[in-house]
Amino acid sequence: MFSPEVLAPTVEVLSKLAGDGPAVEFAIGTGRVAIPLSEAGVQVSGIELSHAMISRLREKVGEDCIPVIQGNMTEAAAGDNFSLAFLVFNTIANLLTQDEQVRCFQNAARHLAPGGRFVIELWVPQLRSLPPGHRGTVEVSDPGYLLIDTYDLLHQHVVSHHVRFGQELSDGQDAKIGRTPQRYIWPSELDLMARLAGFELESRWADWDRSEFSGESRSHVSVYRLTRRNT
Repeated sequence: MFSPEVLAPTVEVLSKLAGDGPAVEFAIGTGRVAIPLSEAGVQVSGIELSHAMISRLREKVGEDCIPVIQGNMTEAAAGDNFSLAFLVFNTIANLLTQDEQVRCFQNAARHLAPGGRFVIELWVPQLRSLPPGHRGTVEVSDPGYLLIDTYDLLHQHVVSHHVRFGQELSDGQDAKIGRTPQRYIWPSELDLMARLAGFELESRWADWDRSEFSGESRSHVSVYRLTRRNT
């Protein structure tokens, strides 16, 4: 995720969308995207819920370079009149209800100047890979690592189970399991959330290289423009 070939197209797209204006990253984390975007000349601020994440960010850059507000991206305020807000790496799915996800769009609208853009990077639900009668799929099977996704189709919830074993562990344990719950969102549902907050879809690509989005795409980068305030 930190490699230049991954980050370069991401930073290029976000820099062009920000133009001469400032940008705010929702769930800024440790600054994986924000720091190179700042180095590219964009004034960047952030919102982050995790104190530990902010502490890691502060080991890299100071508050004067990238100011960060600690709080929930559905309501925390980092300012206004930004030209760009962005939320990358599937993080909107960490909000586990539709209401929270809608409030995230509304909060983005409050941060933006008229005509500003909100950019979301998100995976496409892969429900076609579920065998009939099964609720889970093996997404990754590598030496020392398994990724298994289990689905609750009624509530649009998916839990990713990260299983690490063998030489990946250094503390004598046989295996470690970590779980990350998400609420998956169809692109059309995401577009409706945007409309409720006053946005219109401007562009959608399969990746940061701006390749064409299709019915076979496993992820998308969606660009929404604020056309009215309806929060």
